[in-house]
Amino acid sequence: MSDIALTPGATRAYHLDREPHPENGTALGFWLYLMSDCLIFAALFATYGVLGRSYAGGPGGAELFDLKLVAINTAFLLLSSITFGFAMLQKQQGKVGGTLGWLAVTGVFGLCFLGVELYEFAHLIHEGATPQSSAAMSAFFTLVGTHGLHVTFGSIWLVVLMIQIAQRGLTRENKRRLMCLSMFWHFLDVVWIGVFTFVYLMGVL
Repeated sequence: MSDIALTPGATRAYHLDREPHPENGTALGFWLYLMSDCLIFAALFATYGVLGRSYAGGPGGAELFDLKLVAINTAFLLLSSITFGFAMLQKQQGKVGGTLGWLAVTGVFGLCFLGVELYEFAHLIHEGATPQSSAAMSAFFTLVGTHGLHVTFGSIWLVVLMIQIAQRGLTRENKRRLMCLSMFWHFLDVVWIGVFTFVYLMGVL
């Protein structure tokens, strides 16, 4: 078979078509990370399921948990997930300003969530319900605190990504990072729904 001469542009396109796509590799790697995170939270939920009623003679969830406060905090996280969706819609339209604006709103809701959670922890510790007071509280602080740490890291990631988008725009790399952060943020939303139902609602009821 005779060789076919290709122009430089055609040669580049020829090789790009045969190179591995970084978007697919990044998505697969990040899904694997999320699955490993699922295993961590599954272990924490199982631990709380075993120890969640071991209050060592102290007050139980009905006396300790403020369901109205937790419901407000849940609303903050759910709203942050919605606003992140708006940011992704702006990203698809190529609007840098709109993307940054909705990401900023998402970050504010995330910080509100963390602020309320820290207030709740401080209140519980003030009431004497510390991680050392019982097995149930140890499991509670570990599960809820691990989720809070994830939201903290996600918020830091969000700020860093906003700086990158402001400096470089919606490049292919930044779009890929946005996709990964979006999956991470929605994953935290799903985990918190499980925490709200399994820990708080069942604890109060």
